[in-house]
Amino acid sequence: MLRPMTVVVLGLTVTSSWGNGHATTYRALLKGMAARGHRIRFLEHDKPWYAAHRDLPRPDYCDVTLYDGLDELAERHAALVRDADLVIVGSYVPDGVEVARWVQATAEGVTAFYDIDTPVTLAKLERGEHEYVSPEVIPGFDLYLSFTGGPTLERLERAYGARRARVLYCSVDPEGYYPELGPVRWDLGYLGTYSPDRQPTLDRLLIQPARAWERGGFIVAGPQYPADIDWPANVERVEHLPPAEHRRFYNAQRFTLNVTRTDMIAAGWSPSVRLFEAAACGVPIISDPWDGLGTVFEPEREILITSDPETVQRWLRDTTAGHARAIGRAARKRVMASHTGWRRAAELEGYVAEVRGMAVLAVSGG
Repeated sequence: MLRPMTVVVLGLTVTSSWGNGHATTYRALLKGMAARGHRIRFLEHDKPWYAAHRDLPRPDYCDVTLYDGLDELAERHAALVRDADLVIVGSYVPDGVEVARWVQATAEGVTAFYDIDTPVTLAKLERGEHEYVSPEVIPGFDLYLSFTGGPTLERLERAYGARRARVLYCSVDPEGYYPELGPVRWDLGYLGTYSPDRQPTLDRLLIQPARAWERGGFIVAGPQYPADIDWPANVERVEHLPPAEHRRFYNAQRFTLNVTRTDMIAAGWSPSVRLFEAAACGVPIISDPWDGLGTVFEPEREILITSDPETVQRWLRDTTAGHARAIGRAARKRVMASHTGWRRAAELEGYVAEVRGMAVLAVSGG
């Protein structure tokens, strides 16, 4: 374990989980880092859509400071960034390219870009869209922490000049997600913000089974779904489910569904935080297939994988309660060993130590 570090994170948001997956990712990681002794300041651009939906305005494991723009960053927080042992800039940070340039010019410690959207980022870069990161600033970070592992890491280094591309998957807070006894309300549920590229899979793996099995109970929770979607009568809708209610939501399902965005399917090796949350609750997961999923959970023993609605129907109707519980228990065991925030914090420490070791070698001429 590294000695305690002073860490500054400039991320999209940690205070609001509304309409984004960044907040829960940061919360688990930063809580794990704090548990390992590090001191953390999170700098968040104050946006009205998050201000209206702040479900964690003051985390007890890090200090949060809201800022209004680049000028305020430079005027008020330059010393903080300069003196930090580690400064992380996240994907989708407003004015991200300018923020990255400022951090790289100001920070004297280790700098990292944490891409919680790696496949989306790469697709944007290929189109020449530099919304929050650009090819010019990528080589300026000591670390490129990627939500996606596998071959994408080599691509980031080869094509974009990342100095050290290292996987840092999302994670789960085991204090917030665990099995609970209670009534099971739904046979299959899904939690996720609407996305046009995910909707066909959601239709195939949840809506079609719901139409075919009218006696079954289904639920879809998440914001921004169009009003013209024709939901079957046995599919319940919840517009927004704050993280404090996620555990109860998962534990009230016989099975939960994971649906992956198109860019992340293409890249592979991109597990979502919902996978780890559900698994930590011991709920058996049905997921669409993608490369690398088998390195995160063992198919059939820890997770069920299919793209076929008839297979989903068969699992819902024919899987015994004992078999379902066994899958859920195995997945939870895997998560507790490999995918907690504490574990991710340890991985991040290792990457920082790697950078520092290389710096020592460079200074010594080794």
